Amino acid sequence: MERESVDLGAYAARARTGPCFICAYLDGHPDYQHETIYEDDAHVAFLDRWPTVPGKALVAPKAHIEHVARDLDAAAFSSLMLVVHRVALAVEEVFRPERTYLLSLGSQQGNAHVHWHIAGLPPGVPYERQQFHALMTENGVLAPAPEQSADMAKRLRTSIAAGRDRPCDQRLERDEPGPGGVPPAAG
Repeated sequence: MERESVDLGAYAARARTGPCFICAYLDGHPDYQHETIYEDDAHVAFLDRWPTVPGKALVAPKAHIEHVARDLDAAAFSSLMLVVHRVALAVEEVFRPERTYLLSLGSQQGNAHVHWHIAGLPPGVPYERQQFHALMTENGVLAPAPEQSADMAKRLRTSIAAGRDRPCDQRLERDEPGPGGVPPAAG
């Protein structure tokens, strides 16, 4: 998958002056479409529109909540984190990353709706291009074709659904390929 540059000024303007991207996505706004990989009554998970690594996903509460800790009671926070965990396990099963990064980003100035980024670092990325470097849109984003995104989303949905009934220690057998194999871009 090729990387392409991002107009950071336009991205920042959209994040700061446009509608809440998660609320717009949930409302079906045509400019805020994403591939859904998980949904329940209170949460949603979807592929990042501007992924920096293959299969990068976002998890958010459906309610417009702006503070990751103080706006969620212990039960709501735990419930959200269980969804993050479930999606992260699917990302690991499908993409076989070297490491999985989990971050809650955004601010009151843009992308205020609480959301968690789940980003699997592909094996073999040189150390100087790992960690924050691997996540920064300034370093380019992947541009999967719509059919590639649909396939990734389908494989993640399958993994998430299968994982509900399996204990965590049975989900990741490193010597077995994930559902549908690892996509060419992940290697």
